Amino acid sequence: MSLYFFRIRNGRYSGASDIGSECADRAEAWKELTNVCADIAGGISRKLRENSEWHMEMLDEQKQPVFRIRIVAETLD
Repeated sequence: MSLYFFRIRNGRYSGASDIGSECADRAEAWKELTNVCADIAGGISRKLRENSEWHMEMLDEQKQPVFRIRIVAETLD
């Protein structure tokens, strides 16, 4: 089992969890990331400002990014 950590970035704010999630492999880590992101995506999208970006990353044991999910708010006019 490998440890994976979450990191959230929103504008200038960036914070990584100190508590890891044990996952058997990368596929399980991806599933954990998508499940957690799905649970909080509604709240995040309701608070996004125009032309902003929110990231949730899954980091490996060395705290290097393995996966990233981004929500981007863009003004197109």
